Amino acid sequence: MQPKAVARTQTPAFSVALRAALVALMTLTLVVLQTLAAQAKPESLAPLAEKISPSVVNITTSTLVEGRTGPRGIVPEGSPFEDFFREFQDRNRGDDDAPTPRRSSALGSGFVISEDGYVVTNNHVIEGADEITIEFFSGAELIAKVIGTDPNTDIALLKVEADAPLPFVSFGDSDAARVGDWVIAMGNPLGQGFSVSAGIVSARNRALSGTYDDYIQTDAAINRGNSGGPLFNMDGAVIGVNTAILSPNGGSIGIGFSMAANVVTRVVDQLKEFGETRRGWLGVRIQDVTQDVADAMGLASATGALITDVPEGPAKEAGLETGDVILSFDGVDVADTRGLVRQVGNSPVGATVRVTVLREGKSQTIAVVLGRREDANGASASDVEEQPETPSTPEVSSLLGLTVTPLTDDMRSELGASAEMVGLAVTNVEDGSEAFEKGLRAGDIITEAGQQKITTIADLNDRVAAAREAGRKSLLLLVRRAGDPRFVALTLDEE
Repeated sequence: MQPKAVARTQTPAFSVALRAALVALMTLTLVVLQTLAAQAKPESLAPLAEKISPSVVNITTSTLVEGRTGPRGIVPEGSPFEDFFREFQDRNRGDDDAPTPRRSSALGSGFVISEDGYVVTNNHVIEGADEITIEFFSGAELIAKVIGTDPNTDIALLKVEADAPLPFVSFGDSDAARVGDWVIAMGNPLGQGFSVSAGIVSARNRALSGTYDDYIQTDAAINRGNSGGPLFNMDGAVIGVNTAILSPNGGSIGIGFSMAANVVTRVVDQLKEFGETRRGWLGVRIQDVTQDVADAMGLASATGALITDVPEGPAKEAGLETGDVILSFDGVDVADTRGLVRQVGNSPVGATVRVTVLREGKSQTIAVVLGRREDANGASASDVEEQPETPSTPEVSSLLGLTVTPLTDDMRSELGASAEMVGLAVTNVEDGSEAFEKGLRAGDIITEAGQQKITTIADLNDRVAAAREAGRKSLLLLVRRAGDPRFVALTLDEE
């Protein structure tokens, strides 16, 4: 007899029981996960606030200002009665009643970074102050002295002398902060005393108006008086210094900016050691490589920093030239001018760095000994180059939407150009032309075309012909206005 086949199908009752077990297991897992999440997330920020509050301080500054002779507080400024009340005051004031100076006070925030009394705040909080008073969470007050300031990042370092070690906080890694991470801001908003607000990191790497800007944007409430106070992560480390807000009415609308701690720590270390900042200086003027500039130069991508001018300084001594595209600095790829400026500024003064540039289609690496940025204003002027003769009868040519003519001495004087500058002066720009749309105007001076110096209209025509012969769709011009250079790429018309 053949054995009967054994059925391997499950009964309906068994399937129902299995599904029920799976549902129960999933439910239990979800409950466990929710419990773990609840345990991981604190029910209150109070323990963290209690831990770090003693290191946060209120700052009061006092400044002596000149007295006023006008009828202040009697009538509004600009009122038609202002002159009448001023005459009344003058008649009733004796000859010896000169305007008396008065004291003006301002409020801000700060935080202690060492037990021996170093305090960080904003430069604008203490700028011009005659006296700086630090009020601690305990209510104690101490007079502070200024160790150093850095207006470029709006950071100031103060010092107080205390009888006992002070509670302090440490800086964290601001680069590790992610958009969406929880943060808390502490300070003295609107002079109301110690206050805590919470929010998240809204954005990173914000730039406002400074060369070395690297702001963390947060929606934690920041108001006037919070300036100089700390922005903490959930570990109690300072990841930013509250500096500015974006607001149409002066109050918080959830857009605040804190200078990133990784910028602040470098500044503080230099202020503590030298009493001033000492940033690296390359000594070039640069602009971003846009797509049209990249096309005009035959570059594969619109990255790097294009050198528009090389005055006297480290770069010129090393051999960098106008028209070079900086591809990497000290082994780090250069994406744009902002990144390069920050990296150069963070480099030590006197360091020898390797700068890779693209010149005439070929890359080369040049060693540059960095100078000091703070000394850049004292750099010597460029040597005067021999000036070629200009035609007695100026030529005029219309090309690329521009009407140009060789520079004359009268034009140099009129345009404020130096005696050694050579090139073509723009006398007219066609309305609606590409040149007009890209900002060229009468009075601009074109000193290079196709990364070659030009002194005559024939030079310009040669550069146009060479670009067309090379298959380029646009021509790169170096344009100067009031001495400031920039590169502009203009499309070449098809012949």
